[in-house]
Amino acid sequence: MSVFRDSRSPYWRFDFQFKGHRFFGSTKATTRREAEAIERVEREKARTQIAAMMAAKTSLRLDDVAGRYWTDHGQHHACARNTWKRLSLLIEFFGKDKLITDITDDDVRALIAWRRGHRPPHRSALISLATVNLTTMQLKTLFATLCPRMREPEWRKLWLPVPQEHPRELMGDEGERLEAATRDDYGPLFAFAMATGMRQSECLLKWTEVRWEARQIRKIGKGGRTITVPITSTVREILWPLRGQHPDYVFTYVAVRTHRQWVKGRRYPITVAGLRAHWHRLRKVAGVTDFRFHDIRHDVATKALRATGNLKLVQRMLNHADIRNTLRYAHVLDEEVAEGFERLASERNAKSPKKSPRTLHKVG
Repeated sequence: MSVFRDSRSPYWRFDFQFKGHRFFGSTKATTRREAEAIERVEREKARTQIAAMMAAKTSLRLDDVAGRYWTDHGQHHACARNTWKRLSLLIEFFGKDKLITDITDDDVRALIAWRRGHRPPHRSALISLATVNLTTMQLKTLFATLCPRMREPEWRKLWLPVPQEHPRELMGDEGERLEAATRDDYGPLFAFAMATGMRQSECLLKWTEVRWEARQIRKIGKGGRTITVPITSTVREILWPLRGQHPDYVFTYVAVRTHRQWVKGRRYPITVAGLRAHWHRLRKVAGVTDFRFHDIRHDVATKALRATGNLKLVQRMLNHADIRNTLRYAHVLDEEVAEGFERLASERNAKSPKKSPRTLHKVG
């Protein structure tokens, strides 16, 4: 048996090799007999891990699994930067050499507790529970890439409860105020977002994604899925005048000053960072509070459902993979259902003849 006593610790340790891989650690046992029993268990675990590695013909180290996922999928995501950040957070917490098959429910709980203490850049509030869940979901995605599939943590028991998001739409003259405060060079992008309801990252179009002949826009969206948006007459009026402003990107801005690689007066592609900065200033000038760029998408969905009453159509407009995501806008239909009951009651009252009240006679 490859167990020995460490003079610096009261516990026995194990150290052995299997199929060219070294396994070692503390048994947390104070007697040789207990240590040998634990060492037998560790050997069995090592045999299982090596068998899994040989079956998958690849490393199960977290760093290697994350690297393969990034190469095959992550780098092609519309929000690849966020995918990279979440993978980096997993490696930062677990370490590069952590075998993904060793990650337990308790490990995931520790990851969640660690993430809940994080704050977004330049903000004092902690990150949202939904953001914490995204980190856990990224780990779940890595498990899904393993072949054969391994035992996984019980994800459903680990997700944090997230309050149902209430869709926010533009009210009153908020839309006009935003439009009036928008810079001319950013105007087409905001008009496009209002016309299509596409996500922020999806709005940053390339000309190769605009298919004039097919009258549709095709690009990779959330989750690596291909999304399609029809080029309606409204969308065409927005995009057509932008041809020739940039060889690759549809939406551009004019540099207001010469700085580093920018030259005043020249056009450059609008980036996610630039869009966020302009959107922050725009809302402040327009006096529109509690309205994110993503709420433009909610505004489009709410108004479309109110106009059509067709939930399946709105799902297709928003490119939702699951109609359950579209159901958050069902409150619009609830209003129409209530109005329908009111109309039905009014029609029945109008058709039924009015009865004279009965006369009550006293008996006895």
